[in-house]
Amino acid sequence: MRALITGVTGQDGSYLAELLLEKGYEVFGMVRRSSTENFERIEQIRDRITLGMADLLDQLSVISLIEEIKPDELYNLAAQSFVPASWQQPALTGEYNALGVTKILEAIRLVDKNIRFYQASSSEMFGKVREVPQTETTPFHPRSPYGVAKVYGHWITVNYRESYNIHSNSGILFNHESPRRGLEFVTKKITDGVAKIKLGLADELRLGNLDSKRDWGFAGDYVRAMWLMLQQDKPGDYVISSDQNYSVGEFARLAFEHVDLDYKEFVKVDPRFVRPAEVDVLLGNSSLARKKLKWEPTVSFDQLVKMMVDYDLEKYREISGK
Repeated sequence: MRALITGVTGQDGSYLAELLLEKGYEVFGMVRRSSTENFERIEQIRDRITLGMADLLDQLSVISLIEEIKPDELYNLAAQSFVPASWQQPALTGEYNALGVTKILEAIRLVDKNIRFYQASSSEMFGKVREVPQTETTPFHPRSPYGVAKVYGHWITVNYRESYNIHSNSGILFNHESPRRGLEFVTKKITDGVAKIKLGLADELRLGNLDSKRDWGFAGDYVRAMWLMLQQDKPGDYVISSDQNYSVGEFARLAFEHVDLDYKEFVKVDPRFVRPAEVDVLLGNSSLARKKLKWEPTVSFDQLVKMMVDYDLEKYREISGK
């Protein structure tokens, strides 16, 4: 089996590449030409995968890469993935997260409609939620340019499935984290800050809305759900979630407690980090995925937080010698 992963250098892409290699796949990754290349997350498997140049904004490059690789499966994980940045770059976010999906699907339609396709949809599509918990049939009400673009990407995936009989699938993934998470995300910002404070490298941590609730899981578990979707006889859309939610404040409390500190002594609320339009509560219901895909998460919320804190502690101990 041959798989092509866009966004292979990101958190999810690196975990998915590792999973597919374990399953005996020949793995290809799509990367953009950049003056500053960052392959840190795939360094451990760099010699076992093949990278090809293409850009979601360039239709011809996507078609050429798919023609060259001839994948059996294509996982689209490339995106402008940071929600706050989508207010600063709304048009670019739309180009990558909406039209970029269309260009990949159009390439599949033109090159080989038998390619099985996975689209990374997002719980941010629910936004100002209409019901709790959220399922595959919950109406969308996105509250950011990122969420709006993801809704387009989701529905164009459904449209190509229904219009051209392509095995196109959307995974509506709720928040999923890991030690490989980028520092711009609040979970990594917390665990990175905890490690610095514990080692005396910082004395405070500035955060935005501590009351926002999210459904958090481990990225390594969630990429397994992506693969399972493409193994089904019929394509579909699936909510992937832990089915539990916690506030940002609770995440911070647990992270600080893991190193025997009280988060109230170090966390400062900073209005600069509050979103223009907040998403207050996200809570998934992944019963369909658990029933049809036989998928179950293996890492609990507590384990996830501690895993991330321990990783950052070790990183800064090596850097500082403390």
